Amino acid sequence: MRLILASASPRRRELLKEICPGFSVIPARGEERADFSLPPSEVVQALARHKAEEVALLPCAQGAVVLGADTVVVLDGKILGKPVSEADAFRMLSELSGRTHEVFTGVALAADGKVRTEYARTEVTFRPLSEQFIRDYIATGSPMDKAGAYGIQDGGLAEKITGSYTNVVGLPVELCRRMLNLPEEPERTQEPKRAPGGPSPEGPGPEKPEGQKGVRV
Repeated sequence: MRLILASASPRRRELLKEICPGFSVIPARGEERADFSLPPSEVVQALARHKAEEVALLPCAQGAVVLGADTVVVLDGKILGKPVSEADAFRMLSELSGRTHEVFTGVALAADGKVRTEYARTEVTFRPLSEQFIRDYIATGSPMDKAGAYGIQDGGLAEKITGSYTNVVGLPVELCRRMLNLPEEPERTQEPKRAPGGPSPEGPGPEKPEGQKGVRV
């Protein structure tokens, strides 16, 4: 099986390496299209499908399986995208502070003219964030390219995570394993790093890569 990741995200690339060490990266470049009035689970699957289909049409992708993914943060039923400014990031993080929100990631596999999509959902409860913590965190630059203005892998943000940790990072590895027919391993549930001013939680070590097997699409 020749696998192509249709994403430029370094986080997705590192997560996919844990279960599929051999793959190519061809980022989708087209405009993201979806009906954002639909439920978040349908939105992320539509966005992931568009990415996978776009790359699958390229001559260099013929005969390959193309994996596309998209992640959104949802608070009170509203999708939070990437912040457009530091002020926007401050607003988002202030809204998320001390509250529980949802993270959805859609995953699409395109091969031989067919596309299969699924999604993962995780609940994340933030600890209360002080204004100074938020400003220090924004100053690192990390929130500016991420949905919801945060990266769970930065640490110090979450009080509780219910569901897949890697889903919140941007690629639910346990779902990808199942879709790619790879052996399953325990899923990480903790955040491994420390953000400015936050606690220093200890996360488990990286998962060992597994060999590739066949895929159903």
